[in-house]
Amino acid sequence: MPIHAQLLRHATDRPDNPALVIGDRVLNYGKLHSRAGAIYGFLQGLPRSNRRTLELPGVEKLAALSLGNHIGFAEYFIAATAAPNACAVIDPMMPPKRIERIIEQLSPDVLVVDDDAGPSAEIGRRFGVPVVVAGAEPFDGGAAEGELPNEAEGIFLIGFTSGTTAEPKAYYRSREQWRRSLDRGRLVFELEDAPSTLCPGALAHGLALYALVEALDAGGTFHSVRKWDADAVARTLSAAEIERLVAVPTHIAGIARAWAGKPALTSLRDVLTAGAKLDVNGVESMRRLFPKARIREYYGASEIGFMTVSTLVGGAIDFPVDRVGRAYPGVDISIRDPDENDVGTDVPGTIFVRSDLIADGYLWGDDGQAFRVTEAGATVGDLGKLDENGMLRVIGRAGGMMISGGNNVYPAEVESALKACPGVEDAVVFGLPDAYYGQRIVAVVSGETMDAKILADHCADRLVRYKIPRQFYHIESWPMTSSGKIARGQVEASMISGDGLVLRLSA
Repeated sequence: MPIHAQLLRHATDRPDNPALVIGDRVLNYGKLHSRAGAIYGFLQGLPRSNRRTLELPGVEKLAALSLGNHIGFAEYFIAATAAPNACAVIDPMMPPKRIERIIEQLSPDVLVVDDDAGPSAEIGRRFGVPVVVAGAEPFDGGAAEGELPNEAEGIFLIGFTSGTTAEPKAYYRSREQWRRSLDRGRLVFELEDAPSTLCPGALAHGLALYALVEALDAGGTFHSVRKWDADAVARTLSAAEIERLVAVPTHIAGIARAWAGKPALTSLRDVLTAGAKLDVNGVESMRRLFPKARIREYYGASEIGFMTVSTLVGGAIDFPVDRVGRAYPGVDISIRDPDENDVGTDVPGTIFVRSDLIADGYLWGDDGQAFRVTEAGATVGDLGKLDENGMLRVIGRAGGMMISGGNNVYPAEVESALKACPGVEDAVVFGLPDAYYGQRIVAVVSGETMDAKILADHCADRLVRYKIPRQFYHIESWPMTSSGKIARGQVEASMISGDGLVLRLSA
């Protein structure tokens, strides 16, 4: 990890300050550093896998973590990213077949789990990978510390994103990229005074993992939960007087429901969202729930890092809700046509970025449909447009485009319109096969509004006619991915199968 020097300083200057709090487990900076040192020494003593075929220049030991939100996650992540090591972070909630493919291709020197009887442990043993259960290590917890290198270069992190097939794409990042990002972020997000941060997402995913690292880099206390529980998160925000919340909008909507009718959470000074676009109703809900907080969102990708950041409430500029802000420091954004010519302002096209925060590439799984680097810059295939003030509006992913009656329609645009409707909490839009239109646009919404005519009329005020959904459905509770996003595939499958998860709305 690119913050070992900062960790040593925090452990030396304020060893008793809490670094990590998950549920009722607390780990202070002194213990975090000493435990990470002991684990580092253990890792250095492991034999190197003789089955690894991946080219990882400069990497001596490769550890894979399939831990979930375990109190030991930070200890192992710090040890496993100290040079010359690298760490692969695997979501234990992935389907076992995906975990199997990852472990088979990685051939790590060790696999760290939190459940010795879980799928990850079983898969690791089947491939002959040494399996360690966090909290039940095969070494003396008081063993002499291995020396944690303070400065290093090279690969330190391997992460996984979904592709157009079932094969997860494995990207890798260098310490230099994250060091630059953290240094800028400390100023952009005003972390110099080490605010307490809560992020309820899965640490195996980019949003929560980065929130953890930036909190430790600043010397603050990072709070999370073992598994997502809106009531538990709301209680923690109140009882611990959390100053900063980092979450996807769906998590924040759950917190608002859980805390309905209770006093506003006035300790929050900053709320940062990402992973899905904020909408008018969501912002208004947050204004009521966090009246003293500045509400901001950022737009980025695992492979590219930060692209934009906005200030919606409490800042010098109150950004329009349909924009994701201006370019992050050190980032240049352009909108380009299929031939990669710059189209200028107020014209839709593919979003390209020039930045020194971009990942090195993929170890495997590159489907050619998303992340690529050309002379024009880097892109993940998202479509958008810039206004004359340099504010970016994200329209959607090219691969998600629907063609209805010969017209191009992007789900994100229709979803944004629906989420602005009073009484709508969230919305998902799909294109289903249709003999006449090619694709029939349908929408699934949650919230109090359950009248298809109201929804259609609302869309008619904001969208051209061919973009208005032809069918509306209602859902009481969204199925979620482990990263806190709506499981769109499950919603679509349920709508097609008629299993009762969604209800067809009538006018």
